[in-house]
Amino acid sequence: MDERGWVGAAGLAVLFALIGLRIPVALAMLLVGVGGTFALSLVAPFIRFLPYLEQFKTLFWSTVANYELSVVPLFILMGFLAAEAGLSRDLFRGLQALTGRVRGGVGMAAIGACAGFGAVCGSSIATASTMGRVALPELQRLGYRDTLATGTLAAGGTLGILIPPSVALVIYAVVVEASIVTMFQAAILPGLLAVAFFLAVIALWVRRDRAVAPPAEPLEAAERRRALARLAPVGGIFLAMILGLGMGLFTPTPAASVGVFLVLVYGLAARRRGGGLDRAGIARAVKATAVTAGMLYVIIFAAEVLKGFFARAGLPAALADWAATTVLDPWLVLAVMLLALVALGCFMESLSMILVVVPFFWPVLVELNGGDWATAGTAAFGLSALDLKIWFGILALVVVELGLITPPVGLNVFAIHAVAPRVGMATVFRGVLPFFAAELVRVALLLAIPWLTLALPRLLAG
Repeated sequence: MDERGWVGAAGLAVLFALIGLRIPVALAMLLVGVGGTFALSLVAPFIRFLPYLEQFKTLFWSTVANYELSVVPLFILMGFLAAEAGLSRDLFRGLQALTGRVRGGVGMAAIGACAGFGAVCGSSIATASTMGRVALPELQRLGYRDTLATGTLAAGGTLGILIPPSVALVIYAVVVEASIVTMFQAAILPGLLAVAFFLAVIALWVRRDRAVAPPAEPLEAAERRRALARLAPVGGIFLAMILGLGMGLFTPTPAASVGVFLVLVYGLAARRRGGGLDRAGIARAVKATAVTAGMLYVIIFAAEVLKGFFARAGLPAALADWAATTVLDPWLVLAVMLLALVALGCFMESLSMILVVVPFFWPVLVELNGGDWATAGTAAFGLSALDLKIWFGILALVVVELGLITPPVGLNVFAIHAVAPRVGMATVFRGVLPFFAAELVRVALLLAIPWLTLALPRLLAG
């Protein structure tokens, strides 16, 4: 590497050091991007610092004024409206009515509710926090052991990052220039596989140790009918969006608009039974959306500044050149990348990680696979460049999920502990271990059988 490359490597090390010190990710990226470019101007005279600063007048607008990103605040608004409308509570009670006849059924209902609310919310930590407040008191009231109750909700919260519509999938698609709809389609089977594995974990756990969950306590007939009636509109909202996207009836931004409208109608209709949305709830949701979307756009802008620094330093190009000439096995390099994502997922928010890490990993994978025009017959991973883009995106989000429940710093575990402070962290981590093992099996299956990721997009593409 030349001097520019060493400056780029030093900037990358400083970036992760700042993140490790809990400096806000956007600020860390801006500091490294601007400071690193100044350092480059000292060692490379053709890089001029003042003209670089002048581009900031238009860089923010050109970065965030992207039609594909317009879907992000709509999905965020849908999630906040759903939380204010009590959708998570109705979803949990409706699924409890379906599964309450079997031992561990309320825990299974919590997994299903996490999947459903995660599909609307699109955030793993928000899903864990919301469903923790809704489902944990009921699980504790019924006598579920703390390990099973908290482990179920911490693991179930991870479903929010993958099951579409997912903000993380949108950001990944924008970063690697993939189709958002195709990424949503590819995430459905892996997401359903996670739900099935988590349900199997609960079933096996309560069968092995019947003391962790009480005997089944089905709802009374009248209460069961009310709960199922409230479940129907929630399922309708989800199906309207997923089927509309999958069948090509509308693109992601109109789909998000439809979702916001349906959740708003649902919340206003729910007022007749004493809950739902009022003016104050709508105002809180809009304000929270503005704050969250604003923070996200600042992170995207900071990532663009950082990307400019690394491009000037030649670091991504150097990594791609290394990948084109290395004798290392491509599968070994992919395994190292996935392990790095698990480790980063323990302390770094998923969207920030996608924006920081994927621009480095993706060019390396492309070169290892045989270049931009690789075909399935000649590629190292047996996939075309387009299929690799989809497959790696799903794998990346799945292992980021894994990082959210990885000891000792999984963020979802901290989210559940914040909801239930009397339950020790060690108890929550013991509770997530069986689900962690199930996630390892899922990662192995997705690695070994790319068809699980690619089958649905291929089928829907005809």
